[in-house]
Amino acid sequence: MRRVRFHAYGGPEVLRVEEAKPPVAGPGELLVRTEAIGVTLPCVRRTHGDGNGGGDPLPAVPGGEIAGTVVAVGPEVTGFAVGDRVTSLTFKGSYAELALAPAFLADRIPDDASAVEAVALVRSGQVALAALSTAAPRDGESVLITGAASATGHLAVQLAKLQGVPRVVAAVSSAAKAEFLYGLGADEVVTYDQDSWGEPADIVLDGVGGELLPRALTAVAEGGRLIFFNSGGGTVPAYELLAGSKTVTGLTMRRFTTVHRERYEQHRAQLWELAGAGRLRAAVHAELPLEEAAKAHEIIEARANLGKVVLRP
Repeated sequence: MRRVRFHAYGGPEVLRVEEAKPPVAGPGELLVRTEAIGVTLPCVRRTHGDGNGGGDPLPAVPGGEIAGTVVAVGPEVTGFAVGDRVTSLTFKGSYAELALAPAFLADRIPDDASAVEAVALVRSGQVALAALSTAAPRDGESVLITGAASATGHLAVQLAKLQGVPRVVAAVSSAAKAEFLYGLGADEVVTYDQDSWGEPADIVLDGVGGELLPRALTAVAEGGRLIFFNSGGGTVPAYELLAGSKTVTGLTMRRFTTVHRERYEQHRAQLWELAGAGRLRAAVHAELPLEEAAKAHEIIEARANLGKVVLRP
């Protein structure tokens, strides 16, 4: 099978397509022939060695989400069979024609949905819903979302409006993304370089981090809360928390899927229901062949995407 692997940390240039033996499904795992592979900012950052504790151990196959067809079922797996079309979080090793997926995170793809739609909707939608449910917006509260045009961000904008949030502010790197976000329901669009992001928001969902984190915390209203769900790191100015009685909560899907299994299952059903009813749109920015994984990373690093970037084996 073909896979993409990197043997040294660096930019898109470190990615190499190579031939490898297919993996074997172990206990609790599904072996999936991939039809669509999601490209995410955390995956890109890990190739630099600057995410999730310093990057993936070398050499590594990047990736964290797939959609495709089950070709083998490991021991202790129930509820799935060879031939099932599924999408799943994988957390690593998905840039390949065959990839392993934890069965407890797998979800059957509806007959009327494509693999690309599934991979664009489920993982990013799960992150967006996890962030919103962690924030738990109350009546009348406002929400600001950084990285709002990203695969997760553009779904979070829509989901916040569907939950009745009266003011959703989309924060992005470029004003060129404004039309896209207004079309998804954003009430305001601001760019990171603006002197002001307008009135502070009760809730900030930060999918960017890094140098933007202090600015995101400043955008939180007094007594408000910031949900930090990115791999960008950053420094929290403690005085800002104290002076504004603000809180910061970290969110990782690895822990969320383990600790909040019931909510994860509810979110999964909710995403398919909303998409099937045409109320939630998972935008796909680009579909690229596996051999162009480096180009996919370039798009993400440039923050040029409006929605999801997908690899097709």
